Amino acid sequence: MGHGADAEKTAATVRERLETVGATDVATTLQALATPSRLRILARLQEGPCAATELADAVGMEQSACSHQLRLLRNLGLVTGERRGRSVIYALYDHHVAELLEQALHHVEHLRLGLRDTPATAEAAGVR
Repeated sequence: MGHGADAEKTAATVRERLETVGATDVATTLQALATPSRLRILARLQEGPCAATELADAVGMEQSACSHQLRLLRNLGLVTGERRGRSVIYALYDHHVAELLEQALHHVEHLRLGLRDTPATAEAAGVR
């Protein structure tokens, strides 16, 4: 994150966007990421689309529990499901979902290592 006037301008923009979009909707999306089983599902789907039955096996869940989590993720707009014959193939809704997961992982890795982005690395990443 940048400092000074640019940081204030960016923060104001984020606040304005949050008010426009709705803080409650953003919080709901972030809450969907607050369950380890959902994170495992999203991580597997980041590798590519997957049938519900294969997905349950891949993340070590019972089929019914996985289906319940997939239904919730679909209702929140984080995954899509497309029926193909007797199977439903799930995929991430779009690249933003993968980016949310990547950013959360990156942040936790930095916390564990005691690292912070420097102003130079933040600017190189496009963060002001």
